[in-house]
Amino acid sequence: MRKVISLYTGAGGLDLGLEAAGFVTTATVEHNALACRTLRANQREDRPWAVLEQSIHDVSSEWLAKSGRVKIGEADILVGGPPCQPFSKSAYWVHGDTKRLGDPRADTLSAYLRVLRDLQPRVFLLENVFGITYKGKDEALNLLQNTIEAINREIGTNYSFCWKVLNTANYGVPQVRERFFLIGARDGREFTFPEPTHAEVPPTGSASDSRRASQLALFDRAARQPTAIEPWRTAWDALGDLDIGAVRGLQITGKWGDLLPSIPEGQNYLFHTDRGGGLPLFGWRRRYWTFLLKLAKDRPSWTLQAQPGAGIGPFHWKNRRLTVAEMMRIQTFPDGYVIEGGHTEAVRQLGNAVPSLMTEILGREVRRQLLDDPASGPLKLLPPQRTPIPPAEAVKPVPAKYHVHIGNHAAHPGTGKGHLVYAQSGAIGT
Repeated sequence: MRKVISLYTGAGGLDLGLEAAGFVTTATVEHNALACRTLRANQREDRPWAVLEQSIHDVSSEWLAKSGRVKIGEADILVGGPPCQPFSKSAYWVHGDTKRLGDPRADTLSAYLRVLRDLQPRVFLLENVFGITYKGKDEALNLLQNTIEAINREIGTNYSFCWKVLNTANYGVPQVRERFFLIGARDGREFTFPEPTHAEVPPTGSASDSRRASQLALFDRAARQPTAIEPWRTAWDALGDLDIGAVRGLQITGKWGDLLPSIPEGQNYLFHTDRGGGLPLFGWRRRYWTFLLKLAKDRPSWTLQAQPGAGIGPFHWKNRRLTVAEMMRIQTFPDGYVIEGGHTEAVRQLGNAVPSLMTEILGREVRRQLLDDPASGPLKLLPPQRTPIPPAEAVKPVPAKYHVHIGNHAAHPGTGKGHLVYAQSGAIGT
């Protein structure tokens, strides 16, 4: 049994992916009460999670090892995604130049490294936002590398240090989501991150016709390559078979909620600017990228948000918020998993999670490259392709109550030059 010790477990996204890759999580540390309820609700015989509902700072390494039924050096992999707010791009854009390592929440990195030093697992995997790698703002990355080198000198290990920023859509996840992954092996073996298996295919016509034509062209090219590349999995691949039935309580509220039906699939408020195809209701790049952002059936979902406000998507193409079941599909959680709490808390848990398919892929590579124990068979969490893709939903006229906003609206002057700085990834600030 390949044993996992899990820190900052949240709803279990990392663990479910490793589970699909043939690992078993034996101990989790999570301080959020509802996330712990989620973990306990999904315990079963082959998922013997010991849930430690505490801050990692209050959990000794000895107690963690005892709870996970491992001795020093026995755990196959230590995983965790320390809270990322000090290093996120959204924090940078909202608050300016953030404290980063000066933020008390950054102590979670040191806690992760303390457990690594004490438990000495065969492999470690650390996940975080890609902002941790920004040029000139990579002090957290340097801290990680310097501390791991110090651990090697102190206790005689030889942990390697291999990292990469991955877009999960390039590996079959039906969601564009860039994350930082750091993987190291105790015996010094270098980890090679897998090459992308999926790629973006720009639409050229209707959703279904475009997808078929592009697939044929792509597969023709891929047939001549060592590794075939498939088109990105789409929101329709993830959600097309779900029978949601009557949906209540998911309507878009707030001042701009009734404007959403006038925006085409795959677009956002920018459609209603002087550079879009709608009415000039807003200034170019004056709002969050995710403001009035709508899924398109023939593309992956945009990144799910953990704390969306009024008007902040992504929204369903039926002009409503996503259900919990739909968010779980977009995050490639296995069907049948239970998220505890109401809709708002489920949004928070799932928005903070790592797409499980991504860690299934990385877990299989860890087994093959670092543990000499390759997995076999197809991926368990990869969504199937669903064709044909239905045509896009009809766009409705702009309600009369918004016509008062028609006019000339100044575009944003540029980064750092005034109110509401725009960022393509979906984060802005003052």
